[in-house]
Amino acid sequence: MEKFLVSGGVPLRGEVRCAGAKNAVLKMMAAAVLTDEPCRLTNVPRISDVLTLRETMRDIGFTVSPLRGASLQIEAGAAEWLFVPLEAAMKMRSSFILLGPLLTRFGRVIISNPGGDRIGRRPVDLHVEAMQKLGATIEYKNGYYFAEARAGLRGAHIAFPYVTVMGTENAMLAACLASGNTVIDNAAREPEVDNLLAMLTAMGARIERTAPHRLEIEGVDRLSGTEAAVIGDRLEAGTFAIAAAVTGGEITIRGVNPEHLGAFLEVLAGMDVPFRVDPAAASLWVGSAAGYRAAAVETQAYPGFPTDLQAPLAVLMTQAEGDSTIHETIYEDRLDYTAELVRMGAEIEVLDERHARVRGRSALHGSEVQIADLRAGATLVLAALAGDQTSVISGVEHVDRGYEAFEAKLVGLGARIQRIQA
Repeated sequence: MEKFLVSGGVPLRGEVRCAGAKNAVLKMMAAAVLTDEPCRLTNVPRISDVLTLRETMRDIGFTVSPLRGASLQIEAGAAEWLFVPLEAAMKMRSSFILLGPLLTRFGRVIISNPGGDRIGRRPVDLHVEAMQKLGATIEYKNGYYFAEARAGLRGAHIAFPYVTVMGTENAMLAACLASGNTVIDNAAREPEVDNLLAMLTAMGARIERTAPHRLEIEGVDRLSGTEAAVIGDRLEAGTFAIAAAVTGGEITIRGVNPEHLGAFLEVLAGMDVPFRVDPAAASLWVGSAAGYRAAAVETQAYPGFPTDLQAPLAVLMTQAEGDSTIHETIYEDRLDYTAELVRMGAEIEVLDERHARVRGRSALHGSEVQIADLRAGATLVLAALAGDQTSVISGVEHVDRGYEAFEAKLVGLGARIQRIQA
């Protein structure tokens, strides 16, 4: 087991470049399943989730090259084994994104009920219902979904009861090769979804976002290979922005479109965190101030405040003047990380599974804490950097799932952090 050893109290300064977005690259890898021609992805992050999906796709019978630099090539010829096992699903919930493309192209798939981060129930019912509306027959038994569409999928009207990002992506992938027209209402509009949409369009898919939350898709007989670039990770950018503010430093963050961070930057502005954006240079500068104002944050689907930055923002709230509040609307158990922050000196009252109050001007200090999920991992590292003394943080494998070379980038900014063997 590996751990982070973090000594806080050092202002972080310098430049850092964001890797490609985790929440885009996995779906773009799945899109390559829709054609037997090569697909090449660039700006691919070196994270464990990419490696897990790569091995899963290889097990199915596809050719996936080793990750060279930031490029990855996928050739999804004939599938040898239309099966996504429990091992892959437990490592990464996003393995379920293979449901739509495997089903629409090959007519059947057996796929495990997903695991991944434990931040609420995160049901896949909407994915399954979308496939059924497209004409699939799906049976659930012994922890696996047995899906078939031997006569092919057919276009349908899919109206999600609430916005689901991966549900939208799964339905969109499946509909590309379905016969007829598909309309997806209450579709997600995250930048990562549009990154996938652009790749599919380049492959020959006929997709149009006719309204902010509506996608219209005309099915085609086949798709071709393409080359597509993964957008910069806005969540990594947000993490480093908070790192600058809570450590009293200043960081220039490159490789991300600041326009993708609109709601997050609005909150920073309200808390009096200084920043400058440069969309033309795909960069963001974030500094620090002598004091920060409290905030009231409610997570929402894009373009609202992202749930994945809710936990990191809580660290900044501990250093603000007065009480801040958090309302988590996306996942019902995403406040569990607060118990570890309390061990580090934070004063946080969890009012219920979706609401918390954070008291400002807390003196954070070193402690031994445990990471429970990806974003909580970054949160505890931020708290350790903002506090004094030394912290020992277990569960670093969660951070590796979504942050490329996280500790190396922090060291480059002056942080005192190292990975140790337990």
